[in-house]
Amino acid sequence: MKQIYNPFLPSYEYIPDGEPHVFGDRVYLFGSHDRFGGDSFCMNDYVCWSAPTDDLKSWRFEGVIYRRTQDPLNADGSHALFAPDVCRGPDGRYYLYYALDFVSVISVAVCDTPAGRYQFYGHVHFPDGHVLSSRAGEPYAFDPAVLCEGDEVRLYMGYCPYPPRHLMEVPKTYTHAWVYRLESDMLTIRGEGIPIVPSFSNSAGTGFEGHEFFEAASIRKVEGRYCFIWSSYYGHELCYALAERPEGPFRFGGTIISNGDIGLFGITDENNCNGYIGNNHGSVEKIGGRWYVFYHRHTNGNSFSRRACAERIEVEKDGKIPQVEMTSCGLNGGPLEGAGRYPAYIACILKSGQGTMRGDIPKGGVHPYFTQDGADGETEANAHIANIKEGAVCGFKYFKPAGAHKISMEVRGCACGEFIVSDGRAELARVGVLCEGEARVFSAPFKEPQGVYALYFRYNGEGACDFMWFELE
Repeated sequence: MKQIYNPFLPSYEYIPDGEPHVFGDRVYLFGSHDRFGGDSFCMNDYVCWSAPTDDLKSWRFEGVIYRRTQDPLNADGSHALFAPDVCRGPDGRYYLYYALDFVSVISVAVCDTPAGRYQFYGHVHFPDGHVLSSRAGEPYAFDPAVLCEGDEVRLYMGYCPYPPRHLMEVPKTYTHAWVYRLESDMLTIRGEGIPIVPSFSNSAGTGFEGHEFFEAASIRKVEGRYCFIWSSYYGHELCYALAERPEGPFRFGGTIISNGDIGLFGITDENNCNGYIGNNHGSVEKIGGRWYVFYHRHTNGNSFSRRACAERIEVEKDGKIPQVEMTSCGLNGGPLEGAGRYPAYIACILKSGQGTMRGDIPKGGVHPYFTQDGADGETEANAHIANIKEGAVCGFKYFKPAGAHKISMEVRGCACGEFIVSDGRAELARVGVLCEGEARVFSAPFKEPQGVYALYFRYNGEGACDFMWFELE
């Protein structure tokens, strides 16, 4: 039986900041494009992946849809393409909105098809011709999101570092997320911008305290309400607010997902959460009658190689979206089979014996991390978990019983110890390992739990090893 894991794209593909959109009978994933081994965010050109709305296990590579050198402001390619969004305009064409790293403009490209080859179209500007954010006091142009309803087009954006700092020669405003109405040409602003969600510096008494807007604007119509989504000041969480009108007023709703599960299971500490946290960016989409959240997690021990993940969510009658946990099964439609071989990189829980941390992981220290052997774009990249040392935990959620009585795992490195395998309640196996550089497979009897279960691998022993895969049989 065909299955799909988190991350749901091939292990060599790094698509953060995912904006999923259903056009026709397919869902298209637009996002930034990180480079494995890169030293900055979003170093590659935009690509697109798509899947049938009735088969989220079958993702297809649509190729490069836009190159960063196509923007006249970036002919030399020195600027990266940050988080994009796409909408179908009143004329039936598809418009791609994006930001050039820290240039503080919103650029637009256009195409006749959702995943075709986009062509540069223009920069968002006011009727007098001046480009949005080019004058002192205007909001910083960053992370655009766009909503098109008939002839009504609205652009959402903003960037609110704290403390506010002047990133450009012309001072900008860093106080809110903003919404602007656009003309049907998709470029010209109508009227003035409206602030909708406050930043850390001005949230007192607003109801957004503790979850203020930082970046990563996204907008959706969710069961009749306007749902604005963003990454908070703390970075790891995607928050949302609801309104009856596209300009608000927006009311804080909660957190949809955290890439460390902070806010769930009593977890409040980013140094002892379910993963190594960093920034988050994504959105929700209704696909085949069900709602999903798309987000990203960090790999390679740094902030610059982020992989796309997704989880099913529930939308309550009042619009409330309860926070969901990270899982390994994501778009699978249910738990994974408790039989067969699984790559270690689909772990949704990863921590060292000393907990977790935010940001870059010191190589050679105590912390494990997701990585790969091959270069960026190499299809046989051999993704795995590296640097597993005493007390490290790798967790996988969820599996359904399939009669397994044996567990095997491939590890490599220099290590002598054992992996204690449990479902979080009871011990299921002890797998002894002894390796001296080469990759080896070790096995042990397995006590399969009843009902849907998680798998936790805790290493006790000396040395360090890489975890490649495990198998239930």
